Amino acid sequence: MSSFWNIWIWVLTLSTLVGLILLLRMCLKNFAGVKEGESMGHSFDGIEELNNPLPKWWSTFFLLTIIWAFGYIALYGLGSWTGLLSWKSSNQGILNLAESKAKTLENLAEGSGVLVQYDREMAHADEKYGPIFDAYAARTIEDLSADSEALKVGQRLFIQNCAQCHGSDAHGTTGFPNLADKDWLYGGTPDKIKETIMYGRKAVGMAAWSDVLGGESGVKEVAAYVISLSGRSVNPDLAKAGKAKFALCASCHGPEGQGSLALGLPMGAPNLSDNIWLYGGSQRAIEESIRNGRAGVMPPWKDILGEEKVHVISAYIYSLSQD
Repeated sequence: MSSFWNIWIWVLTLSTLVGLILLLRMCLKNFAGVKEGESMGHSFDGIEELNNPLPKWWSTFFLLTIIWAFGYIALYGLGSWTGLLSWKSSNQGILNLAESKAKTLENLAEGSGVLVQYDREMAHADEKYGPIFDAYAARTIEDLSADSEALKVGQRLFIQNCAQCHGSDAHGTTGFPNLADKDWLYGGTPDKIKETIMYGRKAVGMAAWSDVLGGESGVKEVAAYVISLSGRSVNPDLAKAGKAKFALCASCHGPEGQGSLALGLPMGAPNLSDNIWLYGGSQRAIEESIRNGRAGVMPPWKDILGEEKVHVISAYIYSLSQD
């Protein structure tokens, strides 16, 4: 936190508390010019106003809240000051996961004198729920995929960590695959799903083919042939010319465009004949893929979630494609 914001927070907070003290003091004084309990000299709708002081219980409680505020500041700090307890909500200035883990171990060490709320809550959660995840990890993914309670846990973990890309229903969106169907780039077996989540995927990458294919005309010809593979109507002359050039693509997608998995090569080259498209199946989108190439990346989750939680998420995802 910069010096400006630190000073701003201190001034704003303390001036507010001091202002409340002055306000309470002013309200406890008699400025009416008449004795307490006597009439103020006017009435409305038959109700006469009396010069009564604030209720004792109310003014006492108000004063206690101000004292409590100063005590809270002393214990938990304000601005850049961490207070007498050296309390922080989370570790600040962390640049990567390794630094975060190292800082957490340092803070949780006995005698560190530092109280980081997030670290304490995570340690408590691991202590409470760790045995549950250990028990799940001892079972097979196929077994867990039929356990309704395990699937509820896996679904919550999925929504918290995976839904940002794949959607809360796991149906994906442009550039992020649908996990609820049976179309897989790297394999949909339990082991392959877990491997994908654990270690991530970095696509070998589809190169930009515009120059190799002879420019825009070559892109349109190959796109026409690719569209025809899924049974859609195209210009037959363009498709015929594209078929001859598709030989350049066959090493990854196969001679019939059936994808690398069908060739026994889990390299992430999709099946082009099933009308399922990761980046869009319109003519424009397919031409863009051929023209400029594609390269998707999924980060690894092993170090973030741990293998036990990945195991449960894998079971949840596996169950989605079995319905």
